[in-house]
Amino acid sequence: MTIKEDLAARLAVAPVVPLIAEDDPAIAVKTAKALQAGGLTVIEVVMRSDAALQGMEAIIAETEGLIVGAGTVLTREQAQAVQKAGSQFTVCPGLVDDIVEYCMGEDIPVYPGTMTAGEVQRAYALGLRDVKFFPATLAGGVPMLKALGSVFRDMRFMPTGGVSAANLPDFLALPHVLACGGSWLTPKESTHGGDFAAVEQLAREAVAIAGKSRNQG
Repeated sequence: MTIKEDLAARLAVAPVVPLIAEDDPAIAVKTAKALQAGGLTVIEVVMRSDAALQGMEAIIAETEGLIVGAGTVLTREQAQAVQKAGSQFTVCPGLVDDIVEYCMGEDIPVYPGTMTAGEVQRAYALGLRDVKFFPATLAGGVPMLKALGSVFRDMRFMPTGGVSAANLPDFLALPHVLACGGSWLTPKESTHGGDFAAVEQLAREAVAIAGKSRNQG
């Protein structure tokens, strides 16, 4: 099974991608293990600090059964660096042709951020059929995704930014939403307070919400 096939299979079961943003690799690993225990096995580690890459490497080295990707990738050079470190997919806040072309050339799943019809059409022209929708709530939320989905009928979206347990059902009810990403699953007060049971519980709740939303959608 290719990484793309594995990703698709896992997101079909649990269409939620938690974001990990930790400077301490030990906390990053414990957070990832808690999310996995709660039923989420696709993890995005955001590259928002100098220590983020080390955290991602630690997760890859110290866990089994996870698909670990890198988020907030801003340049081609950074895309190359995270790939070298073991990242299995790449997520960007915006659409940069150079990053997309590099990842597609390396057969790495890539989800660039889009928020307008023009950006989605550009991604479509580059050959992508799955993109991030960011920042989801500020960019128009569910109504905007309904509009985009009606035009780009074979595109799928991963809304991220402002997604929470409260609005997760609304996003996942849309047939063209691949999965939702979010940091609500990894609150600092829990991860930094050592309450990884709370993280596991949030993951379990998200999996349950996703199951109900998909069954009703």
